[in-house]
Amino acid sequence: MPALVRRTILNVQTTNVEGGKAVPEPTKLIAALAVIRNPWFGRGWVEDLRPEIREVCPEIGRLLTGMILDVTGDRLEGYGKASVVGMGGEIEHAQALTHSLWFGNQFRDAVKAKTYLVFTNTRGVAGSPIMIPLMDKDDGGRRSHYQTIHVAVQDAPAEDEVVVALGASIGGHPLHRIGDRYEDLREMGRDAGNPAGV
Repeated sequence: MPALVRRTILNVQTTNVEGGKAVPEPTKLIAALAVIRNPWFGRGWVEDLRPEIREVCPEIGRLLTGMILDVTGDRLEGYGKASVVGMGGEIEHAQALTHSLWFGNQFRDAVKAKTYLVFTNTRGVAGSPIMIPLMDKDDGGRRSHYQTIHVAVQDAPAEDEVVVALGASIGGHPLHRIGDRYEDLREMGRDAGNPAGV
Protein backbone atom coordinates (compact mmCIF):
# COMPACT_ATOMS: atom_id res chain seq x y z
CA MET A 1 0.00 0.00 0.00
CA PRO A 2 1.48 3.40 -0.92
CA ALA A 3 1.87 6.10 1.70
CA LEU A 4 -1.33 7.90 2.66
CA VAL A 5 -0.18 11.53 2.84
CA ARG A 6 -2.67 13.88 4.47
CA ARG A 7 -0.58 17.02 4.24
CA THR A 8 2.85 18.33 3.36
CA ILE A 9 4.38 21.42 4.94
CA LEU A 10 7.40 23.47 3.89
CA ASN A 11 8.96 25.86 6.40
CA VAL A 12 11.77 28.25 5.43
CA GLN A 13 13.53 30.46 7.99
CA THR A 14 15.99 33.17 6.97
CA THR A 15 18.22 34.74 9.62
CA ASN A 16 19.43 38.28 8.95
CA VAL A 17 20.38 39.35 12.49
CA GLU A 18 21.79 37.22 15.33
CA GLY A 19 22.75 38.50 18.77
CA GLY A 20 22.03 42.06 17.63
CA LYS A 21 24.58 41.81 14.83
CA ALA A 22 23.83 41.68 11.10
CA VAL A 23 24.63 38.38 9.44
CA PRO A 24 26.85 39.19 6.43
CA GLU A 25 25.34 36.37 4.39
CA PRO A 26 21.84 35.46 5.66
CA THR A 27 21.41 31.77 6.43
CA LYS A 28 18.41 29.58 5.71
CA LEU A 29 16.89 26.65 7.56
CA ILE A 30 14.44 24.55 5.60
CA ALA A 31 12.05 21.90 6.95
CA ALA A 32 9.93 19.64 4.75
CA LEU A 33 7.28 17.61 6.58
CA ALA A 34 4.74 14.99 5.57
CA VAL A 35 1.80 13.97 7.77
CA ILE A 36 1.09 10.36 6.87
CA ARG A 37 -1.09 7.56 8.15
CA ASN A 38 0.88 5.14 10.31
CA PRO A 39 0.97 1.97 8.18
CA TRP A 40 1.04 -0.22 11.31
CA PHE A 41 -1.72 1.56 13.25
CA GLY A 42 -4.48 -0.67 14.64
CA ARG A 43 -2.73 -3.91 13.73
CA GLY A 44 -1.44 -4.82 17.18
CA TRP A 45 2.09 -6.16 17.45
CA VAL A 46 3.68 -6.44 14.00
CA GLU A 47 6.80 -8.57 14.10
CA ASP A 48 8.26 -7.61 10.72
CA LEU A 49 8.02 -3.94 9.76
CA ARG A 50 10.11 -4.32 6.62
CA PRO A 51 7.38 -4.79 3.98
CA GLU A 52 5.85 -1.38 4.79
CA ILE A 53 9.31 0.18 5.12
CA ARG A 54 10.21 -0.91 1.60
CA GLU A 55 6.92 0.36 0.21
CA VAL A 56 6.46 3.67 2.07
CA CYS A 57 9.99 4.94 2.77
CA PRO A 58 11.27 5.50 -0.78
CA GLU A 59 8.11 7.40 -1.68
CA ILE A 60 8.26 9.68 1.38
CA GLY A 61 12.01 10.12 1.04
CA ARG A 62 11.67 11.26 -2.58
CA LEU A 63 8.75 13.57 -1.77
CA LEU A 64 10.52 15.38 1.08
CA THR A 65 13.86 15.49 -0.72
CA GLY A 66 12.21 17.16 -3.69
CA MET A 67 10.59 19.74 -1.44
CA ILE A 68 13.96 20.58 0.15
CA LEU A 69 15.84 20.77 -3.16
CA ASP A 70 13.20 23.05 -4.66
CA VAL A 71 14.41 25.63 -2.10
CA THR A 72 18.13 24.86 -1.78
CA GLY A 73 19.12 23.69 -5.23
CA ASP A 74 22.80 22.76 -5.03
CA ARG A 75 23.47 25.19 -2.13
CA LEU A 76 22.49 22.73 0.62
CA GLU A 77 25.17 22.37 3.29
CA GLY A 78 23.55 20.88 6.41
CA TYR A 79 20.96 18.13 6.74
CA GLY A 80 19.01 15.97 9.17
CA LYS A 81 15.75 14.12 9.78
CA ALA A 82 13.05 13.61 12.40
CA SER A 83 9.75 11.87 13.04
CA VAL A 84 6.95 12.02 15.60
CA VAL A 85 4.53 9.13 15.86
CA GLY A 86 1.04 9.63 17.28
CA MET A 87 0.07 8.13 20.62
CA GLY A 88 -1.61 5.16 18.95
CA GLY A 89 1.72 4.02 17.53
CA GLU A 90 5.12 2.90 18.77
CA ILE A 91 8.43 4.74 18.76
CA GLU A 92 9.61 1.86 16.58
CA HIS A 93 7.13 2.97 13.93
CA ALA A 94 8.70 6.45 13.87
CA GLN A 95 12.15 4.90 13.70
CA ALA A 96 11.12 2.49 10.97
CA LEU A 97 10.09 5.36 8.71
CA THR A 98 13.26 7.42 9.19
CA HIS A 99 16.13 5.02 9.95
CA SER A 100 15.74 2.90 6.87
CA LEU A 101 18.19 3.47 4.04
CA TRP A 102 15.13 3.23 1.80
CA PHE A 103 14.18 6.63 3.25
CA GLY A 104 17.46 8.35 4.11
CA ASN A 105 19.37 7.45 0.99
CA GLN A 106 16.84 9.32 -1.15
CA PHE A 107 18.15 12.50 0.50
CA ARG A 108 21.76 11.46 1.00
CA ASP A 109 22.23 10.35 -2.62
CA ALA A 110 20.49 13.43 -4.04
CA VAL A 111 22.91 15.79 -2.26
CA LYS A 112 25.97 13.52 -2.59
CA ALA A 113 26.48 13.53 1.18
CA LYS A 114 29.31 11.81 3.01
CA THR A 115 27.99 11.89 6.59
CA TYR A 116 25.10 10.11 8.25
CA LEU A 117 21.77 11.86 8.80
CA VAL A 118 21.41 13.05 12.39
CA PHE A 119 17.94 12.44 13.78
CA THR A 120 15.28 12.60 16.46
CA ASN A 121 12.36 10.20 16.87
CA THR A 122 9.63 10.85 19.43
CA ARG A 123 6.05 9.99 20.27
CA GLY A 124 3.54 12.75 20.86
CA VAL A 125 0.22 14.41 20.34
CA ALA A 126 -0.91 17.01 17.81
CA GLY A 127 1.20 20.13 18.10
CA SER A 128 4.17 18.36 19.68
CA PRO A 129 7.52 20.05 19.07
CA ILE A 130 9.44 18.57 16.16
CA MET A 131 13.19 19.02 16.50
CA ILE A 132 15.25 18.39 13.39
CA PRO A 133 18.97 18.34 14.18
CA LEU A 134 21.39 19.23 11.41
CA MET A 135 25.05 18.62 10.66
CA ASP A 136 27.30 19.29 7.69
CA LYS A 137 26.49 16.84 4.90
CA ASP A 138 30.17 16.21 4.20
CA ASP A 139 32.04 16.87 7.46
CA GLY A 140 30.69 15.59 10.78
CA GLY A 141 33.18 17.65 12.80
CA ARG A 142 32.24 21.03 11.34
CA ARG A 143 30.46 22.59 14.33
CA SER A 144 29.28 25.64 12.43
CA HIS A 145 26.62 23.39 10.90
CA TYR A 146 25.34 21.84 14.14
CA GLN A 147 21.89 23.43 14.22
CA THR A 148 18.34 22.49 15.15
CA ILE A 149 15.14 23.37 13.35
CA HIS A 150 12.13 23.74 15.70
CA VAL A 151 8.69 23.33 14.15
CA ALA A 152 5.24 21.97 15.06
CA VAL A 153 2.09 20.97 13.21
CA GLN A 154 -1.01 22.18 15.01
CA ASP A 155 -3.20 19.19 14.17
CA ALA A 156 -0.63 16.41 13.78
CA PRO A 157 0.23 13.75 14.53
CA ALA A 158 -3.23 12.30 15.20
CA GLU A 159 -3.11 8.99 17.04
CA ASP A 160 -3.00 7.09 13.74
CA GLU A 161 -0.39 9.31 12.06
CA VAL A 162 3.32 9.95 11.83
CA VAL A 163 4.95 13.27 10.97
CA VAL A 164 8.09 12.57 8.97
CA ALA A 165 10.52 15.42 8.33
CA LEU A 166 13.73 16.32 6.57
CA GLY A 167 15.71 19.43 7.39
CA ALA A 168 18.42 21.36 5.60
CA SER A 169 20.52 24.50 5.84
CA ILE A 170 22.06 26.92 3.44
CA GLY A 171 25.00 28.18 5.46
CA GLY A 172 25.94 27.34 9.01
CA HIS A 173 24.82 28.80 12.30
CA PRO A 174 24.84 32.60 11.99
CA LEU A 175 28.05 34.19 13.31
CA HIS A 176 29.53 30.86 14.41
CA ARG A 177 32.51 31.37 16.70
CA ILE A 178 33.14 28.26 18.85
CA GLY A 179 35.58 26.51 16.51
CA ASP A 180 35.27 22.92 15.38
CA ARG A 181 35.99 19.48 16.81
CA TYR A 182 39.38 19.29 15.12
CA GLU A 183 40.71 22.30 17.00
CA ASP A 184 39.57 20.76 20.31
CA LEU A 185 41.17 17.42 19.44
CA ARG A 186 44.50 19.04 18.55
CA GLU A 187 44.54 21.05 21.78
CA MET A 188 43.64 17.94 23.80
CA GLY A 189 46.27 15.81 22.07
CA ARG A 190 43.70 13.45 20.58
CA ASP A 191 42.75 12.52 17.05
CA ALA A 192 39.50 12.30 15.10
CA GLY A 193 39.74 8.51 14.96
CA ASN A 194 39.67 8.28 18.76
CA PRO A 195 38.08 11.48 20.13
CA ALA A 196 37.34 9.98 23.56
CA GLY A 197 40.99 9.01 24.02
CA VAL A 198 40.25 5.38 24.89
